[in-house]
Amino acid sequence: MHDDKGGEGPSLVSIRTMDIAVAVFCLVLAAIIIMDSTRLGFRWREDGPAAGYFPFYIGLIIAISSLVNLARAISSKGAPKTFVTKQAFRQVLAVLIPLAVYVLFVGWIGIYVASAIYIALFMWYFGRYALPKGAAIGIGVSLVLFVMFEIWFLVPLPKGPLEDLFGF
Repeated sequence: MHDDKGGEGPSLVSIRTMDIAVAVFCLVLAAIIIMDSTRLGFRWREDGPAAGYFPFYIGLIIAISSLVNLARAISSKGAPKTFVTKQAFRQVLAVLIPLAVYVLFVGWIGIYVASAIYIALFMWYFGRYALPKGAAIGIGVSLVLFVMFEIWFLVPLPKGPLEDLFGF
């Protein structure tokens, strides 16, 4: 945790703001659970609990807990404490955005080729390894995973045009 007077730079979001956001999100989730449980029926019947019985009470517990957290967050006093700084958030995005691109590429070029590219670029950019070394490790890891899943375990994972070219 860093204050706004030093540390890693200016605050992007405070802990209080995140507490409020998470409490509101959990309240919305609880409302959805409770509404759907009501639709299914949440009372005890002669033959046992209705389909929504347990989800209803779990939703109720989530709602009550979220209300308590929301009240605490709103009523908190004192100097705001930093949840994340701009610099730290940039670092998170530097990993999250390539990961999202990787996930998109899995559906397009298959998991093995996408993984080889992702590992190679990740090692090159973050690990400062030479690109040929990262590519060799990325290809090696993907080949090991291919043999393990496709041949040994017979678990098919998403494949792309390269695997089609080799008949898999």
